[in-house]
Amino acid sequence: MNYRITQKLVLFITSLLLIFSVIMGLSFSVLFNRHMVDFHRDDMAKRAEIIASTFSEYLGTTSGTGGHGMGMSGMRGFMPYLQVIDDIAMGDVWIVDENEEFILMGRNSQINYRELPEAASDVIEAAMEGEVSFSEDFSDVLGVRTLTVGAPVPGNTETQAVVLLHAPIGGMESVTLSGLRIFGISSLVALILSSMLAVLLSMKFVRPLKKMTVAASRLGEGDYTAKTDIRQNDEIGDLARTLDTLSERLEEASRESERLEQSRRDFISSISHELRTPVTVLRGSLEALKDKVIKDPKQVDEYHEQMLLEILALQRLVDDLLSLTKLQNPDFKMQMEELNLTEVLTDVVRSMGTVAKDRDITIEYKNPHEFLSYYGDYGRIRQMIMAVLDNAVKFSKPSSRVGVEISCTDEECRVMVEDNGQGIQKEDLDRIFERFYRHKGAETFTGTGLGLSIVKEIADRHGILIDVTSIPSERTVFTFIFKMRP
Repeated sequence: MNYRITQKLVLFITSLLLIFSVIMGLSFSVLFNRHMVDFHRDDMAKRAEIIASTFSEYLGTTSGTGGHGMGMSGMRGFMPYLQVIDDIAMGDVWIVDENEEFILMGRNSQINYRELPEAASDVIEAAMEGEVSFSEDFSDVLGVRTLTVGAPVPGNTETQAVVLLHAPIGGMESVTLSGLRIFGISSLVALILSSMLAVLLSMKFVRPLKKMTVAASRLGEGDYTAKTDIRQNDEIGDLARTLDTLSERLEEASRESERLEQSRRDFISSISHELRTPVTVLRGSLEALKDKVIKDPKQVDEYHEQMLLEILALQRLVDDLLSLTKLQNPDFKMQMEELNLTEVLTDVVRSMGTVAKDRDITIEYKNPHEFLSYYGDYGRIRQMIMAVLDNAVKFSKPSSRVGVEISCTDEECRVMVEDNGQGIQKEDLDRIFERFYRHKGAETFTGTGLGLSIVKEIADRHGILIDVTSIPSERTVFTFIFKMRP
């Protein structure tokens, strides 16, 4: 696989280093050349001032006490010293008197003052004013690039001559080129090493991306256990953690999908079983009546009554299935309104009173509150509590009691339905809200097995919590926790 990001990173880093080297080379050339010129200027200024000072002392000893002018014969006495100064000063030394009538020169005696460039007068005039001045205009006269410094020769009262010291600066260019050559070689070595380092860094940078690509490919193939195993505290690490989180959620969704599929298969199996029994009974009864196998009017009535019971059971099953399907549909809208929770409980207890009385069971209802405001669907909350209270009465022992009690705080109300029946085994508590699930001991009782599933759906749609505790063969307590609005 061709990972172009590595190539792009290497090209980017190499280009950046190359541009940096070019800029550094140009900056080095300009700054180094400027530095060398300034260094030579300062050095030449010092040498010119020393020569001017020495010449000033010479003039003082040869001119006598009265004047400061000099003749050609006096200047010739200074010529040997001037020639030595040429060697000491490492350049050409010219001396111009204050009248600018002639120039005393060292080796370059063939150059006449009148041949000097026009800018030379500016240097001489500035020096005659007592300032040290510089010029590069003598290069054309001397044939090479030259730096010239003019230093005043002080007299008793005024400047009486100017020392012009010339030094070629072509050597500085060779030094600069040599420095640039060394800099270029160093930059090339640095560029090669940096490119190698860039390749290594790019490979290290791309390695986690490759891992994420592999993990993403496995996720795309349905392997939701794939993980990147990348631990970095940067943007790539954040992306890797996000990908791992996605993997975990997809795995959870896959397990949930499998669970729902299994639940669907169990549901179909359960509903088939629930439908098979009444349908088989109805078919057998109808065939017996049709074939005149049963002719006794009393037996015919019993068959009719049994068929009616089976049809009622089928109708109850269909109604429960429809209710459960509606409640599980997110688009199903409940008739939410402000209601009195006390009124709902009173209505449920009154409706179940007749059924309980037939089984010789007493319902003890305790509610000290006359009005409890709650926002919900009156019919569904009544259906929820009715289903639990119906189970409590159905599973209770004859001549026992079923308690319905409510207790409230400012934040919540707890509605407890307690029976003294056979109880629920601990291993069954987690499954009592599943569709068609019947705990041990409930097989002998009639029912669709959907009642508690409907109870759970209604509670979830209202944000009501359900807590179930049970002691086998003693009692079971269902507690509904209603969150009250402030």
